[in-house]
Amino acid sequence: MTNRRNFLKTTLVVAGGMAISSTAFAAKKSATGINGLIYSKDNAGMWAEKVGSHAPKVEVNGNKITLTTEHGMSERHYIVRHTLVAVDGEVIGDETFYPEDPKAVSTYELAEGSKGKYFATSFCNKHDFWVTEFEI
Repeated sequence: MTNRRNFLKTTLVVAGGMAISSTAFAAKKSATGINGLIYSKDNAGMWAEKVGSHAPKVEVNGNKITLTTEHGMSERHYIVRHTLVAVDGEVIGDETFYPEDPKAVSTYELAEGSKGKYFATSFCNKHDFWVTEFEI
């Protein structure tokens, strides 16, 4: 009988701990990911002063999507990559940049009639991974 009680107590403690840690983890998540790992205009964390030069800007013109990160490009500090991803995880396209590139601008073409939620990403070699969520 003692073993059963100890088993039940241990099970309840472990289950309670898992529930609390899961809730705490979920509370730290933002609409665009985990705080401190993925940044956005609305969740800039420690990079709040960097939003304008790091969060990708999205221009939709028909089925053509243009991503722009208003950021200087130098050997020491530059935008490394853009990616356009559909809400289901399909990578629509990506482009890698180099310090000698004049600007971080990329263009992608969606299939005719495409609708839904998309994520534009921009990665800076110093200020991490940024995402802009948008819908068509």
